[in-house]
Amino acid sequence: MAAENDTEQSTAPEPKAIARVKAFAAGHGGSARAVVENLGQAGARIVLIGEDGALGDVLVADVAAGEAVVEAVEQVTGGEWDGDTTAALQIGPAHRRKMAGPRAR
Repeated sequence: MAAENDTEQSTAPEPKAIARVKAFAAGHGGSARAVVENLGQAGARIVLIGEDGALGDVLVADVAAGEAVVEAVEQVTGGEWDGDTTAALQIGPAHRRKMAGPRAR
């Protein structure tokens, strides 16, 4: 019975993650797309793409928790890395430099 409670707790949406996802959606056009990615033992990443094409992410304990957060925020639509999702993403020059690291500067 203890194992069942542990599973329920790990899949409950995390309040801080919900708040961050809501804030991202509000700051980038009012809604967002989300893709939950497994990071292994490190947890999971909710990758967010705003209406304006902005990219963001929120880290959570596991994939189930990430999916629970996406379901809990009505401004967010869950998805996969398909053509529509990648087309919605707009990465600007400043973000590309940040991703490239110090060697690209």
